[in-house]
Amino acid sequence: MKLLSGNEALARGAYEAGVRVAVAYPGTPSTEILENIARHYPDIYAEWAPNEKVALEVAIGASLGGARALVAMKHVGVNVAADPLLTLAYTGVNAGLVLVSADDPGMHSSQNEQDNRFYARFAQIPLLEPADSQEAKDFVRLAFEISETFDTPVMLRTTTRVAHSKSMVRKEDPLIPPLKPYQKDFVKYVMVPANARLRHATVEERREKLREFAANTPINRIEPGDPRVGIITSGVAYCYVKEAFPWASVLKLGLSYPLPLTLVRTFAARVKNLYVVEELEPFLEEQVAAAGIPVRGKALLPRTGELSPALVAQALYQDAAFATVAREYAPPPAPTPEPPALPLRPPVLCPGCPHRGLFYVLKSLKLNVMGDIGCYTLGSLPPLAAMDTCICMGAGIGMAHGMSKARPDSAARTVAVIGDSTFVHSGITGLIDIVYNQGVGTVIIADNRTTAMTGHQDHPGTGQTARGEPTKALDFAKLARAVGVTRVKVVDPLDLAATKKAIQRALKARAPVVVVASRPCVLLSRPAPAPVPVRPDACRGCKRCLQLGCPALSLPAGRVAVNPHLCIGCSLCAQVCPYGAIGKGDGQVG
Repeated sequence: MKLLSGNEALARGAYEAGVRVAVAYPGTPSTEILENIARHYPDIYAEWAPNEKVALEVAIGASLGGARALVAMKHVGVNVAADPLLTLAYTGVNAGLVLVSADDPGMHSSQNEQDNRFYARFAQIPLLEPADSQEAKDFVRLAFEISETFDTPVMLRTTTRVAHSKSMVRKEDPLIPPLKPYQKDFVKYVMVPANARLRHATVEERREKLREFAANTPINRIEPGDPRVGIITSGVAYCYVKEAFPWASVLKLGLSYPLPLTLVRTFAARVKNLYVVEELEPFLEEQVAAAGIPVRGKALLPRTGELSPALVAQALYQDAAFATVAREYAPPPAPTPEPPALPLRPPVLCPGCPHRGLFYVLKSLKLNVMGDIGCYTLGSLPPLAAMDTCICMGAGIGMAHGMSKARPDSAARTVAVIGDSTFVHSGITGLIDIVYNQGVGTVIIADNRTTAMTGHQDHPGTGQTARGEPTKALDFAKLARAVGVTRVKVVDPLDLAATKKAIQRALKARAPVVVVASRPCVLLSRPAPAPVPVRPDACRGCKRCLQLGCPALSLPAGRVAVNPHLCIGCSLCAQVCPYGAIGKGDGQVG
């Protein structure tokens, strides 16, 4: 037995299931799955893909080649992979293929909190929902068995609380499934309309077989309790229900799509009042209600954010029938007191972050900035406040192009900003679109040589693979020229004057321009503090340096001070100070 997080357990499960190929694009809360596979299981080929669509396509190729393949991504990543996924549901697999979707109720690190259980239903593929780390590991092996038995990809959906919390896991010996032979099959794998129509019928037949399987698999089980209260639940919500109401009857669904309606009807017939406890959307509740079974769920429980045992208890006690029974076991939960207010600590770019210089320049130029997703999204917050939009990965380039087409006069004051990993993920096609459609946009690639937002994973521009092996590094300037951009400039964003000059020149051009703002993430080398000297007597208290938003700077008693424990001497503050109060050699440190 070993204490593992859900993501560590999923990696272990891949190893025990005999997975040969694992692919992912980093995204919280899924990132640690591939990191742990790459770190601990050398028998599995592991790679970071440029984006989730490519990751799934690599996994599909491995599956057709006869190897069990696992692909992992966060919930919004499934949007990117949806195109191959929905057709893969038609073709089926050769060796097993499992897609791990890590959803993020509460949006701890995401731009939305979509419920990806609907993707399984949309694609008509089986959906597994582990409740803890042991199930996370065990369900991987089961998912591959289901995949190969029913000739289907399988979605294994976790949530942040399962992915990052830890519980004891019992390890088992790994399977060593033989490599299956590759077999050409035109009807099965070539989805021209005539073949796709045949495969769609196969998908419908498969769904009914899976529904029967779901009714009999032991991971869908009735846990008898007080027959006056029955609760249907899945995933981590099951743990909340068991903690809050250990006396209730429970139908625990580990395989929640296709919904085993026969089992649901059996359970409903045994209990007097039926409830569904699930996070986010009424995925189970609507299917139960559509089957004509009276049930309550979202009338009591919130449709947004994470649940908890206390929240579930308070919610269900609102129902009179439930409360009458529940009071026999425990008094109603006391209202949760409001937590004391915490000091406001808005997220900020790190001291010495190269993005700070870029966004300071963009703000000083008062530009329209079509942004993207990454740590540089923090440039949208005060005092920099230099990013206008954040929709999804890669969107900023297309948005800048669209704005310039709608309002040609805006091109001279509009730029797109995108990180290096995001540019590889889905920005390249946007740049090609600008060139192809004779746009005049300015695209700034904030190149910090890593995928910083999710914990410094490598990507095709870093020159290293997922296991740290040296490889060919993508050259963004050469790539931009290769797709037809004739004006490309590489600048150091910590050089404010050079960065400003490059952007001003780009905005004047009546052509597509790419500015690569290149400087490695400050956390890659973790430099020791090297505080710049200051001369408080020269400071006029103008606060211009504070507009950088650097946490190392403050203005006690109206005069500038530099925190010697945070400052690494990037010199941005010295460049913006008009009175020479910062960075002069005869100043004091700290």
